[in-house]
Amino acid sequence: AVDAGGDGLGARRAAVVLGWDSASASRVGGARARLKRLVERGWLVEQKPGRFTLPPPLPEHDAAGVGRQGGGSWARSSTSR
Repeated sequence: AVDAGGDGLGARRAAVVLGWDSASASRVGGARARLKRLVERGWLVEQKPGRFTLPPPLPEHDAAGVGRQGGGSWARSSTSR
């Protein structure tokens, strides 16, 4: 995300930065699908078609991630352990 500049990262570059396999067009297509899913969940923003950036910082009172969709797989309830 730091390498994105103001324009964001394309799917191929994002795949490289994230350590995902980007050797073929089908792998880049899979990376694009994963990035789109992160957009749907509020973890990324797609301001221009195919250009992905981080969302703006959360307000101070919401810094714990409250209100952000998809809390992640690490967020388990104490009853599920």
